[in-house]
Amino acid sequence: MSVYRYIKQHVEAIMTGEGKTPFLSLASVLYMMSLFYGFGQMLREFTYRRRLLPSHQLPCKVICIGNLTVGGTGKTPMTMYVAQEIKRLGYNTAIVSRGYRGGAEGRGGIVSDGQSIHMGPEQAGDEPFMIARGLSGIPVIVGKNRYAAGMLAINEFHSDVIVLDDGFQHLRLKRDIDLVLLDGKHPFGNSHLLPRGTLREPISSLVRGNACILTRCRTDRNDAATPQIELLKTLLPQDRIFTSVHVPYFYAIKSGEPISNNGTINPNSGLDIGNLIEEPILGFSGIARNADFQHTALDHGFNAKGFLEFSDHHRYTTEDLNYIQSKSEDAAARYLITTEKDLVRLSPRNPFPLMLIVVGVKVSFGDQQGEFLSFLRNQLCSQDRHPEKF
Repeated sequence: MSVYRYIKQHVEAIMTGEGKTPFLSLASVLYMMSLFYGFGQMLREFTYRRRLLPSHQLPCKVICIGNLTVGGTGKTPMTMYVAQEIKRLGYNTAIVSRGYRGGAEGRGGIVSDGQSIHMGPEQAGDEPFMIARGLSGIPVIVGKNRYAAGMLAINEFHSDVIVLDDGFQHLRLKRDIDLVLLDGKHPFGNSHLLPRGTLREPISSLVRGNACILTRCRTDRNDAATPQIELLKTLLPQDRIFTSVHVPYFYAIKSGEPISNNGTINPNSGLDIGNLIEEPILGFSGIARNADFQHTALDHGFNAKGFLEFSDHHRYTTEDLNYIQSKSEDAAARYLITTEKDLVRLSPRNPFPLMLIVVGVKVSFGDQQGEFLSFLRNQLCSQDRHPEKF
């Protein structure tokens, strides 16, 4: 293992760890750095609140899907869910994303017009491309300048509602509705700011949100981490705190079949895994929470012979693919299993002589669905643009 990889893993363990650490340790150094980081975040918010830095407003409604921590809280499936529900309410909807690590991030552009996909994942970025593949009838726009991307959606598609993907910290654009996602079991991580913990902003920043959605909950809000939820209730009213679950679905790519960059994925036309779960299978993933993917596979009864982990947003090289194939042969696996996000980064290559099972997730609010949709409808019908909000 390289020195860089060792240090990276050690830092990540500290960021996600919740126990006490020795005073003279790397954790103490990271804590001191987090104090400076936190001061910078508070100063930044102050400058926008006092209008010392400009914040632009689009001539349409803007719904922001964001979070308070780094790592996977399920922004992508929630963005897709909200956009679809807003469209069902009769609004002309578009999704705007930064296009993180995509070639079009700087210049901006149209990933999908709602009917055809115009960018691959290298240009669009992983998440915007996955959103475009998973949705029909909703344009997807990328660009670091979210105001310019929003105006492109308005001019090209006459959008009257923009769903902003991962924008809670993007104070340069005003929003009408801020939906903040928090992991139901670890809402604030270890409650430390970056780089000592996973918080992108102080917990008090939640007061900017209109509502909070606890994700990855199993049944109801009582299943979540109660001490931190009690703190959350002091920042937002009870009726503005919703819970959701991630419902997995499965589909398959046949051995050697090219992975198409065109066309949409329908999560409702899934794969019947009943005949596959007894067969030996090898998993691999490169997402923020590899363990969650692994638990999903095991919880659904797959006979997993092992899992290979890569870093978040990992770009698979030929060496990586050969390594996966070699490990599958060592494990005598008859199938491979990975995530929908990883599939995007494999496109269009499929060198595997084995069937590749793909796991995606969709959002469900359970018995809170009606309550949540009523909240969205009421917020959108309001004529108050909340000019004091970012």
